[in-house]
Amino acid sequence: MQLIFLGPPGAGKGTQAKVVCERFKIPHVSTGDILRESVKAGLPAGLQAKAYMDKGELVPDEIVIKIAVERIQRPDAKKGFILDGFPRTKVQAVSLDEALKKIGAKIDYAIYFETSPEMSISRLTGRRVCRKCGANFHLVTIKPKKEGVCDFCGGALIQRDDDKVETVKNRLKVYTSQTADLIDYYRQQGILKTLNGDLGIEEAFGIISDWLKSR
Repeated sequence: MQLIFLGPPGAGKGTQAKVVCERFKIPHVSTGDILRESVKAGLPAGLQAKAYMDKGELVPDEIVIKIAVERIQRPDAKKGFILDGFPRTKVQAVSLDEALKKIGAKIDYAIYFETSPEMSISRLTGRRVCRKCGANFHLVTIKPKKEGVCDFCGGALIQRDDDKVETVKNRLKVYTSQTADLIDYYRQQGILKTLNGDLGIEEAFGIISDWLKSR
């Protein structure tokens, strides 16, 4: 099962990806994580990416795709993977499909987390992240045992700048404007699955699980 998770910030993609990956024993391939990993490992594509990152520039699509394809060819991705954070545009999706075709792979489903702006804003503005280990908490749904302190390492919990209300609203506008063609692209291929992103974790997982089992 080779999946793409799509949806606006705060749609619950990351939370659901964690659950699906644990239950189905497939890796969660976050483009942000694999870029950092590739750079740290000194891989050729990672070094190319670093040259752009050091200048504060966006890493070109072809380099991101190269790194993503390298990642999904590892042994732990033989049963499948969830690609999260890429593609963000139709142009990127077409390039990704072409790269996957060269290694005999293809996307089975693009799962779109359709979420209300109110829910996205609530989820993101309530999120708190450990300054030390990066663990995620929430003021309402995933409260730490001790207010302001990480359960795992004791680090301080902070609100990221991009999780503040005005920034979140802008992120949602940008996402909507960039991805309309992308959603249509996967719909036309017949592989788009639309999920109500406002659902609870277990209910959403139940629907995704049924889709994957019926594949």
